[in-house]
Amino acid sequence: MEALTPKQIVRELNKYIVGQQRAKRAVAIALRNRWRRQQAPPSIRDEILPNNIILIGSTGVGKTEIARRLAHLAHAPFIKVEASKFTEVGYVGRDVESIVRDLMEVAVNMVRQDLEAQVRDRAEQLARDRLLDLLFPLEDTVKHRSPEQEERYRRNRERLLKKLDEGEFEERMVELDVPRDSLPMMQVFGISGMEDIGLQLKDMMSNLMPGQKKRRKFTVREAREVLVELEAEKLIDQDEVVRLAKDRVENNGIVFLDEIDKIVGGNGGTGPDVSREGVQRDLLPIVEGSSVPTKYGMIATDHILFIAAGAFHVSAPSDMIPELQGRFPIRVEMDHLTSKDFVKILTHPKSALIKQYQALLESEGVTLKFEPAAIQTIARIATDVNQRTENIGARRLHTIMSTLLDDYLFDTKALRGQSVVITREMVEDKLTDIAEDVDLSRYIL
Repeated sequence: MEALTPKQIVRELNKYIVGQQRAKRAVAIALRNRWRRQQAPPSIRDEILPNNIILIGSTGVGKTEIARRLAHLAHAPFIKVEASKFTEVGYVGRDVESIVRDLMEVAVNMVRQDLEAQVRDRAEQLARDRLLDLLFPLEDTVKHRSPEQEERYRRNRERLLKKLDEGEFEERMVELDVPRDSLPMMQVFGISGMEDIGLQLKDMMSNLMPGQKKRRKFTVREAREVLVELEAEKLIDQDEVVRLAKDRVENNGIVFLDEIDKIVGGNGGTGPDVSREGVQRDLLPIVEGSSVPTKYGMIATDHILFIAAGAFHVSAPSDMIPELQGRFPIRVEMDHLTSKDFVKILTHPKSALIKQYQALLESEGVTLKFEPAAIQTIARIATDVNQRTENIGARRLHTIMSTLLDDYLFDTKALRGQSVVITREMVEDKLTDIAEDVDLSRYIL
């Protein structure tokens, strides 16, 4: 992260997200400030708190994507939480600390994958030896082998290893002792916080019955991957996994609180506004900075970056309780997407929608091309439908593209080896009538 200045962060985000430069600038500064805090003197480091951000804008303008890409760029633990779920019947006062527990689980899995990648070569060698032992138990029962026996054993093993590497035994069956599947998670509905209790009970039961294994049959092809995972797990220090994960969460974790406007009441008083304020007060401690108990130990939330988002059509950030307002000092209003933005979204990003559909059809041997006028027409129709019905931003492009390409995606057999060119006329023939019929477009587009 040291090499990434705010300008470089924005440049990376530009590869995936069209427009929204103010939002990109805000999150880039927030990310760089994390690195700057780490370079500060220890005497002041803990006093430097993150500037949490509120992104204000309608659905589909890129709020979630900005946060998700930022976390990926920083290789940071990331979790998206819909704040509105805390207002559902039976969920007011729900254990919001589950956000931190879930973030810690994400971090543990991230660290484990990183460490497994480091030991994978060694794990593959060990798995290869174990596979051979399962296929051909060659170990001599004689305690001391003669040099001639040892040499014969070594040559025979090398010959079999070569055949194994060449794939001669891939479909043979072997038996493995593997850890039993985890206990099924408790399913309790309609009772506040019970899903968290279920997870805790599951962890307790797993700790009471460690090391339980079950014998299963696999082909050599399947057993290889299972053995690599088992060997990699043995090579990794699990205490180190937890230590590194805890450090990542506390210093680099990112929580995306979506639909925060749904827990903000515009009027105050009684009824739903009271429950919304209760949810805000439940969230306040973890945003403000507290220690949350998890199965991996206590996790401090003081330096986790919180990015909140909401449309704020009937409320404003100023309607939040004052304490929570103070913890989100950065507010950024997202730009509305125009027809020109839709053209860029369809074509420019690394993961542009047109590139995605081209890759999907290419897998079936069909080359998909779009004339520039066709792309312009798709963007115009998306803009028109958003204006006449509910504005769902760039998500409208997904429904339009799936409707436009439905026939090609359904039956590609006759098109294999051919090139399909989407023209403006084809787009208009397929979509114009639907787009102009408001009732029909609500259902289809």
